Amino acid sequence: MQRPWAGGILTRPAVSGVPVTAAASHAHHQPDPPRGGPTVQRILLGAQLRRLREASGHSREAAGYRIRGSESKISRMELGRVGFKGRDVADLLTLYGVQDENRRATLLSLAEETNTPGWWHRYSDVLPGWFEVYVGLEEAASRIRCYEVQFVPGLLQTEDYARAVARLDPDVRPDDVEQRVGLRMARQRLLDRPDAPHLWAVVDEAVLSRPLGGREVMRAQLRRLAEFADLPGVTLQVVPFECGGHAAAGGPFSILRFAEPELPDVVYLEQLTSALYLDKPDDIERYLAVMERLCLDAEPVSATQDVIARILNSL
Repeated sequence: MQRPWAGGILTRPAVSGVPVTAAASHAHHQPDPPRGGPTVQRILLGAQLRRLREASGHSREAAGYRIRGSESKISRMELGRVGFKGRDVADLLTLYGVQDENRRATLLSLAEETNTPGWWHRYSDVLPGWFEVYVGLEEAASRIRCYEVQFVPGLLQTEDYARAVARLDPDVRPDDVEQRVGLRMARQRLLDRPDAPHLWAVVDEAVLSRPLGGREVMRAQLRRLAEFADLPGVTLQVVPFECGGHAAAGGPFSILRFAEPELPDVVYLEQLTSALYLDKPDDIERYLAVMERLCLDAEPVSATQDVIARILNSL
């Protein structure tokens, strides 16, 4: 079964996943404008509104009534799942007793920014909502760790390899293939930024040995991986066949970390037509432990170039 987006490309209609929530922090703290565009801004604003509501002792039901909405609407707002109307935010701030004009202005300005489309908006025809969240978080991350068992990590794919993945869907339209490849290549630009996140990828040897797209496409992909492995901002390890079973038997996953203290680490679990975003401390600790074990089971970083060369010579 193909796993579509972070390592591959969507092949079926999407359904909503479970969104992330923001970590607790001091209610009066106003963060600097974060990277990641409206996705991160929605999460930050939602978290601040939740803390203000809880501090004022109001229920979600009461807050929903104040803005002529429902309890579920307040829940979606506080989880950063939706954009924000300035009128709704202003009414909630009044309900929560926020009278300081500077503070109100800051939060209302943030509310306006949550509705500004990110650069990925131009790919909306092929970008499901549940993956749009990931793109925004990826843009904001300071560190990305991922484990892959089927595909080369999306941020390290060549155009031809990404195109081959897209074509695994027998129903995909040619125009959609190119749109999806374009999105993949646009995402990779974050690795060229001066403040690029550190990418630490652990891949199963099967990923490198499967000639997806044909031998020439795979050979070019392996050469690209060798180039990436030499970059100071990329760490690449390979889990060899000889390892047998390992800690991540449940499948691929990613862990994103952020410079903004208001944002907790997020574990991203992609499925065929949806994704889960986990940010509870217990979940984070478990996946971090699994990732550390994978790094120990994998060949050391110093051996990565030799592993790639060996597989390249065998194709």
